[in-house]
Amino acid sequence: MRPTLLPHQRAKILPTAVLLIGAVYCLIPVAWIVVASTKSRAELFSTFTFSPGSGLLDNLHDLFAYEDGRYGQWALNSLLYAGLGSLLCTLISTVAGYAFSRYEFPGRTVLFYTILGGVLLPGMLLAIPQYIIMTKVHMVGSYWSVLLPGLISPFAIYLARVYADASVPLSTIESARIDGASEYRIFGTIALPMMLPGMVTIFMLQFVGNWNNFLLPYIMLSDESKFPINLGLYTLLSKGSGEPALYGIAIIGTAVSVIPLIALLLFLQRFWRLDMISGGLKG
Repeated sequence: MRPTLLPHQRAKILPTAVLLIGAVYCLIPVAWIVVASTKSRAELFSTFTFSPGSGLLDNLHDLFAYEDGRYGQWALNSLLYAGLGSLLCTLISTVAGYAFSRYEFPGRTVLFYTILGGVLLPGMLLAIPQYIIMTKVHMVGSYWSVLLPGLISPFAIYLARVYADASVPLSTIESARIDGASEYRIFGTIALPMMLPGMVTIFMLQFVGNWNNFLLPYIMLSDESKFPINLGLYTLLSKGSGEPALYGIAIIGTAVSVIPLIALLLFLQRFWRLDMISGGLKG
């Protein structure tokens, strides 16, 4: 006799199926990149799509030998843009979110919702004004032209405020004030440790976004030595139309570029709480 599914079990079938289809849809390109990175130039266009090749080590050698280590320079640039940029953005967002959460000042609500309105603006809309501003201050083409626009994130400030509301009790702050602690000490020794899990989440989201950022470096930079990985790989694909050997380098370069993101996610996942978005994250 076949077991009968309960109503709540039947209700889970459709969402589960949709999630499985979405997972397969997202993982197929990743699987193709991983398999294609193992193929030699001859195998890339002559073998079955998901059949492993024998050229992984040669592809890695060609990748890091390309133009005397240009890929390594791109990787360092990406670490600079994503690492330093995300760290500074996290610190700024944490301070701003805490201030909006725990201080009363004129215009607080209007200012917060004005900043939050920036979430609705797509990056493409802001790229041209940012380019004009960087041109006025003579920073176009420099590392700062990519770093500075990403230091203020409306969404990160919103997440920091939500987390401060949920994790930093007003009673604790008032007790510290009664004991004579300064506002700087309260923030540094009480609020900051309480907000640490939220800060890690903000850093991770910013790092992934900055690592994958293409439009801003594409507009701001013209010197290949300052390109991040994704923009550098784009130039390889552009050149590949006249030099097919570069396709293999671009493919293995794409596969290698995913490794830092996977390592970061695995390292920081213990701090990540998805319910932060709904305001229910707990440290």
